[in-house]
Amino acid sequence: METNMNRETKYLRAKDRVDQLKKFYGNLTSYVFFIIGLGALNYWINEWRYMWFLWAAFGWGIGIFFHAMKTFNFFPFLGKDWEERKMKEFMNEEDNKKWN
Repeated sequence: METNMNRETKYLRAKDRVDQLKKFYGNLTSYVFFIIGLGALNYWINEWRYMWFLWAAFGWGIGIFFHAMKTFNFFPFLGKDWEERKMKEFMNEEDNKKWN
């Protein structure tokens, strides 16, 4: 049977995860609408002779990419799994030092 502490911890983790997803989807929605607006403005001003809105799309797109990686825990080298392994490794080292 789950303890209240364990249930609260799960609840807080789930709430944090939902907050992360909401922020990401809000950021993605803003990106899509603003880039569409900048593209329309770019077309209205110079009819694609110079597509300057792509610079904004590229710059903001890089930020969206890293935000997605963080939100969906896709950091193969320095992700949460790596952090947990390192913390356990350091804790074990500390335990071994006490007995030596």
